[in-house]
Order: sequence, then structure tokens, then C-alpha cells
Amino acid sequence: MGFWYSSFDTSPFYGLSLSERRFGDLLRNKKREDYVLSSKVGRLLTPSAEPVENSWHWADHSPFHYKYDYSASGTRRSIEDTLHRIGVASLDIVYIHDLSPQNSDMGDDWLKYFDQAAKGAIPELTKMRDEGIIKGWGFGVNTPHAVYKALDMSDPDICLLALQYSILDHKQALDKTFSMLDKRGISAVIGAPLNGAFLAGRNRFNYSPKIPGPMQQKFNAISDIASKHGIDIKTAALQFAEAPSTVSSIIPGARTEEQIKANVASMKVTIPDAFWSELKAKNLIEQNAPV
Repeated sequence: MGFWYSSFDTSPFYGLSLSERRFGDLLRNKKREDYVLSSKVGRLLTPSAEPVENSWHWADHSPFHYKYDYSASGTRRSIEDTLHRIGVASLDIVYIHDLSPQNSDMGDDWLKYFDQAAKGAIPELTKMRDEGIIKGWGFGVNTPHAVYKALDMSDPDICLLALQYSILDHKQALDKTFSMLDKRGISAVIGAPLNGAFLAGRNRFNYSPKIPGPMQQKFNAISDIASKHGIDIKTAALQFAEAPSTVSSIIPGARTEEQIKANVASMKVTIPDAFWSELKAKNLIEQNAPV
């Protein structure tokens, strides 16, 4: 896998700075033009002698606490902190992170934070784009609420849509989100196309141990058809998520080098048209889904 076409996505929140510092080790002395780098804003980290409770199951996360801050000054400080942690002079993409009612930290307060971002983060990121510190900005969210609200008041370049487009669950994105983005020339990155590893065989769905019955039934049905056509459901899921013209890339997630190599190999498999036709004939994927 050549380094020259790599794209890396991180966040101050991942490991409470650990992910960004690891990327600093990886990218040190690499030519900046040889890779695409994205990170996120919305949480400011502060050092602490007492590590925050690790409810996200991060291994060896850093001893930081965080607070939400979508203000202009908080946004600029967050990016400056990220540049220092990674050791680079610029970012390609910055996402406004986790503005969603699905975020259990926020709930209904997400609207209050959105208003702060509308006055702070959105104009500040536009300014930093003009300054050349970043090349583009958008939203990195698990639900599309913030994207819908922002499109009429700003000009994002790209949105990271997690948990919103997979072979199991894609109707809203197809019928509404993608068309709204297409009208404005905004591309999408698809996060969690494997539904939090469920489509790779892990016993959880979208990061929850509770697997919805209809999703399990659809998984079983698609798996049987995939097996009949000589492929596996993970390969089908990855290629399905990448197929729409709105989508610029996908982030499958991986824990090991072997999983990364397996994901790359899945993208090189030729899937017969008959497989997709059978899925549509049995209403297992939407009739208008690109394949």
C-alpha cells in the first residue's frame, strides 16, 4: 500500500490526544503533499492528574479531561493544539465533531452547541480556509441533523457521515442527505460502513451490544446470497458504501494491520451484477441504491 495515496482521519477526542500523537510519529518527515490529513474540533482538552473515566474503552488513553467548545476562539485553539500534537503546519480537512442528538453527552443541548458553532466554529473555519491553514471543512456526525441545519447558512466542503450509509441501513441518506449535498457540490466520507464491525462479524451493531432484530435478519439474508455468489458480506458492504458518486471515501475502521490489508483486498474483488440484482429483487437494498 503506497504511502503517497494515503488519507488519515483523527480527532483530539480519540484517545484524548493519543491518536493525534500517534499520527505525529507516523507522519514525521513525510512530505506533506503526499497524504490527506483530517481532524476535528468541538472539544478542548485540558491536562489532569486524574484521567477521565474511560467509558470509550480506549487502551492507554492520555490523562486529559475535555469540555465542549464550538466558539471561534476554541476552534482556532483546538486546531493549533492539533497541529502541535501531530507536528504539521496545516490540515487538509477539519470536521465540526459530534453535533448530534445521538451524542449522549449532549442530548437536546446539541441545539445550543449548534448555535455556538453557527456563530463561532463555522465562520472561523471559513476564515482559516481562506488563510490556508486548512483546505476544507465540514461536519463529522453520527446523524444528519447538523448537516441539514448548516446547509442553508454556510458552505461546507465535505461531511463525514458515520452510521448513516451501509448495506443494511441507507434509505435516508439516499433519499435526502445525498441529494442535498449533491445540489451544493459537497462530497461525503462514509464512516462505519460496517455498522461498527457488525458486518465484519463482531457481536455489536453501531457500537452497541444490542443488535436490532431486523438488522440481524437482513444480515443473515444478505450473507446467504453473498455466499451463493462466492463473496462475503463484508466485501459487499465495503463496495456498496463506496459506490455513490457523492462518496469520496470510506472509513471502515481497523484494529490491526491484517484488517487493513483485508479491507484493501475487499475493494479489489469483482462482485457479479447478479448479486446486486438479487438483493434488489428481494428488497434487501433500496432500488435506487448505486452498486
